[in-house]
Amino acid sequence: MHSPHDPYVRVRDAREHNLRDVDVDIPRDTVAVFTGVSGSGKSSLAFGTVYAEAQRRYFESVAPYARRLIHQVGAPKVGEITGLPPAVSLQQRRTAPTSRSSVGTVTNLSNSLRMLFSRAGDYPPGAPRLDSDAFSPNTAAGACPECHGLGRVHRTTEELLVPDPSLSIRDGAIAAWPGAWQGKNLRDVLDALGYDVDRPWRELPAEQREWILFTDEQPVVTVHPVREAGRIQRPYQGTYTSARRYVLKTFSDTRSATLRAKAERFLTSEPCPVCGGGRLRPEALAVTVGGRTVAELAALPLTELAGALPTDGETARVLTADLTARIAPVVELGLGYLSLDRPTPTLSAGELQRLRLATQLRSGLFGVVYVLDEPSAGLHPADTEALLTVLERLKAAGNSVFVVEHHLAVMRGADWIVDVGPRAGEHGGRVLYSGPVDGLAGVAESATARHLFDRAPAPVRTPRTPRGSVTVGPVVRHNLRGVTARFPLGALTAVTGVSGSGKSTLIGEITEELPGVGRLVSVDQRPIGRTPRSNLATYTGLFDVVRKVFAATDEARERGYGVGRFSFNVSGGRCETCQGEGFVSVELLFLPSTYTPCPDCGGARYNPPTLEVAYRGRNIAEVLDLTVEGAAEFFADTPAVARSLAALLDVGLGYLRLGQPATELSGGEAQRIKLASELQRGRRGHTLYLLDEPTTGLHPADVEVLMRQLHGLVDAGHTVVVVEHDMTVVAGADHVVDLGPGGGEAGGRIVAEGSPAEVARADGSATARYLAEALHGGGRR
Repeated sequence: MHSPHDPYVRVRDAREHNLRDVDVDIPRDTVAVFTGVSGSGKSSLAFGTVYAEAQRRYFESVAPYARRLIHQVGAPKVGEITGLPPAVSLQQRRTAPTSRSSVGTVTNLSNSLRMLFSRAGDYPPGAPRLDSDAFSPNTAAGACPECHGLGRVHRTTEELLVPDPSLSIRDGAIAAWPGAWQGKNLRDVLDALGYDVDRPWRELPAEQREWILFTDEQPVVTVHPVREAGRIQRPYQGTYTSARRYVLKTFSDTRSATLRAKAERFLTSEPCPVCGGGRLRPEALAVTVGGRTVAELAALPLTELAGALPTDGETARVLTADLTARIAPVVELGLGYLSLDRPTPTLSAGELQRLRLATQLRSGLFGVVYVLDEPSAGLHPADTEALLTVLERLKAAGNSVFVVEHHLAVMRGADWIVDVGPRAGEHGGRVLYSGPVDGLAGVAESATARHLFDRAPAPVRTPRTPRGSVTVGPVVRHNLRGVTARFPLGALTAVTGVSGSGKSTLIGEITEELPGVGRLVSVDQRPIGRTPRSNLATYTGLFDVVRKVFAATDEARERGYGVGRFSFNVSGGRCETCQGEGFVSVELLFLPSTYTPCPDCGGARYNPPTLEVAYRGRNIAEVLDLTVEGAAEFFADTPAVARSLAALLDVGLGYLRLGQPATELSGGEAQRIKLASELQRGRRGHTLYLLDEPTTGLHPADVEVLMRQLHGLVDAGHTVVVVEHDMTVVAGADHVVDLGPGGGEAGGRIVAEGSPAEVARADGSATARYLAEALHGGGRR
């Protein structure tokens, strides 16, 4: 038994996911980096074992009902962990935050600003003092009644809803209505109400057109469907919904991105006429601080906000000092260009995590383990130095900082390194080294060591000769003020610049309508699905082929099982307890819901009769449990499956299981799955590929694999444009467009463009110094 003053967190017999009976000791009160190739098991060790055990212990001390629920979720598979303090996790959340969430709400800065207005604001003569809630657009007391605190109103017009007035209602004049049965039902209800659905729309009286499109009434009538040969259709009660009501309800309620996008086509968005986009009630917008309303201050970049706060009077001085102190760590982490009203969904995963990290700096906690998930994600090399300073400050405050990280500069700045590998999936799961950073140099089988201690210059390559270019702009959007950029065709272009300089905004303006683009494929890091029902096999189309293979077996034919029997999305073959998800959702009361394996099928997703059908000795659940690498051998002689699997292997995803739920995939993995889906298609004609930070979440060894694929696309005649912070990738590009020089208002213009060597020599570029180091050696990531 270790002494209570043992300075190490000691993990024994960790078996979570692919970990192989791992024993490791990590010193407390250090910055310790967990690294290894993607899928090696480093996150399973840091988050799935160390943090999960700390969380379990905390809940065991809380209350019986919490303890009961947490046991359902399951403790980590580990023999013992000693010396483990309470832990705080800062992961890159994959879930989509709502539009009401903002920089101000994530950092709690909005609370302090509202308190300043409530207690020290300048009120109109005779106006009563307002509570701080009255300055929040997310409360009933503060939200503008017209736009409900959103700042914008969505409206529609007859021209949008009925683009072709020569058509009759039966022929589809109301384009905004749904298709299939639902649309036919609405036409039949109108017919039953006495409206002429066969007359051209423009010939209907104006008051009828107004009612059909815009009424809020929902009359119920008896519909007698037109009889069709061979079908018995009985009368039914049908409810009418106007086109505007249908579009607004779909836009606000649907979870389908496709339906929402369709509804958006029939809407215009404009600032709310009542609050002017300020999101608050008039009485709140009448209060000022330093001559500005709360909405105006919330729209300022944080660097400007800190200088615009008042210091007159004791109350204002105390509240301003608190706000300024809270703003400082956010600015220090390179996020001073953000404003409090910036919606959270517009932030990258890296920006969101750094905001939460800045909030922790102010929390004053000590004696805890912070477990961080790639805090360098989305960071320009210039900002990484500030991140290292922040991690050191957390350590100096008496905490342990455990960081899952791929960035070489963060590894070099750490006190301790835990390298997991040697490869991914079943070929990983071992701790290759745990100790001071320099000692890793002697570990021959470590992929990390090869990159960490290799200071050789980037290979010299001659930039490709473009065969024309695509011109974008002038772009006037966000902080871009009339920027025009040129992207060479048949080349790989890297778009660089510090966080917030306008990179994503610029490439977002590349559309298929631009001359020279041809086909456009945008490969982003958004999840491939939001529930465990969506997985690698379903997203890539692989599952359709696998189900056909099972349906063609002798056993399936004898039993009369078709392709649908092997789908976990429809009744028949699936386990009905979990409805084929393999998981059931567990409500944790004061925590977000979590998923736990189904008690009946144990996560297999199917009912026992379906699992009795085998192909080459494996049932459908066992095939879904194969890794991509294992499945490639299993289906080697099935061309349609082999092609999909080869594409996944080519982007370095051989370690993922076919049935791996979308909820378990990182943003980088989701992006590479999308890229693999694209690579397996037969490409005809020129395609322009857009990738926003494709190396996020990738070990340098995986970056090499990915870049081989991207260069292969360019060699095949296509064009690739990447937004990138990894200087090894930028050094290997044909053309670089560098934005800056700073973020937010201090950015938004092209500082340098040309070959990597030309940009590395540019004056006034924050990127030039780091790119020069990568080109000449010593600056790899």
